[in-house]
Amino acid sequence: MPAEHTDATPFVPARAGLPGLRRAATACRGCDLYRDATQVVFGRGPATAEVVLVGEQPGDREDIEGTPFVGPAGRVLDRGLREAGIDRDRAYLTNAVKHFGFTRGGTGKPRPHRQPNRTERVACRPWLLAELAVVRPRLVVALGAVAAKSLLGDSFRVTRHRGEPQRFPAGELGPRRSAPDHLIATVHPSAVLRARDREDAYAGFLADLTAAADLLRRV
Repeated sequence: MPAEHTDATPFVPARAGLPGLRRAATACRGCDLYRDATQVVFGRGPATAEVVLVGEQPGDREDIEGTPFVGPAGRVLDRGLREAGIDRDRAYLTNAVKHFGFTRGGTGKPRPHRQPNRTERVACRPWLLAELAVVRPRLVVALGAVAAKSLLGDSFRVTRHRGEPQRFPAGELGPRRSAPDHLIATVHPSAVLRARDREDAYAGFLADLTAAADLLRRV
């Protein structure tokens, strides 16, 4: 069945804080992902966070527990943040897409994650922009291609520009909202887990997070 709406805009309340956005997101029907997901997985963290970390989409564990970055990729992220000097408890963590998407397998098998397509990413973007408008961080870290494209457009390539400071697109949060000062993109921590040489992949991931931490201290 087709989705009832082309994106989440009708479901995003105006002038709501994070609790109001979180409640409203449970009723979102902006794309079809809600049909099979266990629940919406909204962002977590303080509304006063100076840094927002944006992942791609909830995984299986996140879908079950309702919290972003609680699975294996979350443990890689925790380690990277700790070693880079970014306090996770003082950061806001969210995803570009709020519902889990998976490929159906056989009975009793884990639900294999599938990357959200462009339609799903665009549909969920109003939620991400609403979160950023409330938190108003100084720095956004995009974890993976889906997050980076949601924030910087389809032409952005993480492989070419990872770890490089980017300017957040002007006007994205509306004329009365101040945009984040900077954005840095890196790979998603799950890419470290999939890499043939995990040690090398993690070193690159940590270097990008360290660049983000250094930038946060300067801006």
